[in-house]
Amino acid sequence: MSVPLSILDLVSISEGSTAREAIAASVTSAQLADRLGYTRLWFAEHHNTVNLASSATSLLIGHAAAATERIRVGAGGVMLPNHAPLMVAEQFGTLANMHGDRIDLGLGRAPGTDQMTAQALARSSAEPQAFAQNIYDLQGWLGEHGRAHSIPIVSAVSQGTDVPIWVLGSTVNGAAIAGQLGLPFSVASHFAPDQLDEAIRVYRESFTTESPTAQIEEPRVMAGINVMVADTDEAAAREFTVVQQMFLDLRTGGRRRIQPPVDPAEIATRGGDRNPMLQISAVGSPQTVTRQLEEFVARTGADELITVTYAYDRQVRDRSLELLAGAWF
Repeated sequence: MSVPLSILDLVSISEGSTAREAIAASVTSAQLADRLGYTRLWFAEHHNTVNLASSATSLLIGHAAAATERIRVGAGGVMLPNHAPLMVAEQFGTLANMHGDRIDLGLGRAPGTDQMTAQALARSSAEPQAFAQNIYDLQGWLGEHGRAHSIPIVSAVSQGTDVPIWVLGSTVNGAAIAGQLGLPFSVASHFAPDQLDEAIRVYRESFTTESPTAQIEEPRVMAGINVMVADTDEAAAREFTVVQQMFLDLRTGGRRRIQPPVDPAEIATRGGDRNPMLQISAVGSPQTVTRQLEEFVARTGADELITVTYAYDRQVRDRSLELLAGAWF
C-alpha cells in the first residue's frame, strides 16, 4: 500500500504577479488537493523573500481551512524562535476551535530567513533545551487544563484543543530532539538532504515514549521531496527548471520572483542541473515519478511524503497535483 502524500506550500509569487494573486492561487490549489485525496497541506514560514508569500502561516492556514472540507491544514512549520510560545498556542488553539480536528502544528528551530531579519523577528531562544521547554509549555496550553507547565497562566482559547505537534529538522540534532520528545519528525530533505539517512536513523534510535511531551507510540517520519509531474519526462524536466532557477538565484544572491521555465540545456550550462540541494526530487511522467517516489520510500522507510511543487503557471502546478494523485492513490 502506498504511503500517504501531503503538500508543502510556500505560496510562490511568479514574475509579473502579486502576493494577493499568489495567495488566491494557493487556495485554489488547496481546494483541488482536498478533492484529490492528499492527506495534509502545510505552509512554510519564510521572511524577507520577494518570491514567497508564506510569512504569516497561521493566517494562511485559516484561509485554506475555511475553503476546504477534508484535508488537514497546518504549519510546516512555525519557526518557534520567531514567536512567543503563548501566542502560537493561542493562534493554533483558535484555528482548532474554528476548524476542528484538521489543524497541525509543525515547529522548527531555524529562523526561516537571513540573519538580519532573524534579529528583527527573534523572540525566544533556538537552543535545544529552550526549544524543548517551549514545546512542553505549548502542549500544556493546548492540553486539557490550558496551562503551561512552567508558566502559571491559563489560555482558555487553546485549552483542550490538543493540536498535534511535529518537529521539523534537517540534521541529526533536530532528529534527536524529535525522538527524545516522542514526537513525529518531518525531515526537510527537499532542500537539505545531506544528513537525510543519518537523521532518520538517529530519530528512530532516540525515539522514546517516556518523555512527558510524547504524543505517539512509535516513530513517525514524513520526508520532503520536490515533485514535478507532466505528461512526458521532457515536459516535466522543462517545468522543473523553474525551481532550478530559484535555487541558482539563492546561490548567486539573486532576488527575483519565480521565473518562467527555460530549456533544460540552459540550466545545465550554469550548473543548475547538479545542485546538491535538489537531489531529493521526483521529476517526469506519472510513471517515472511514481517509480522515483517508491524508491525514495524504500530508501528512507518514510511513513508519509510531503511534496513541494514550484511552477510559474498555477495550472501547471495543479496539473502536476492531478497527475500524481491519479498515479499514486
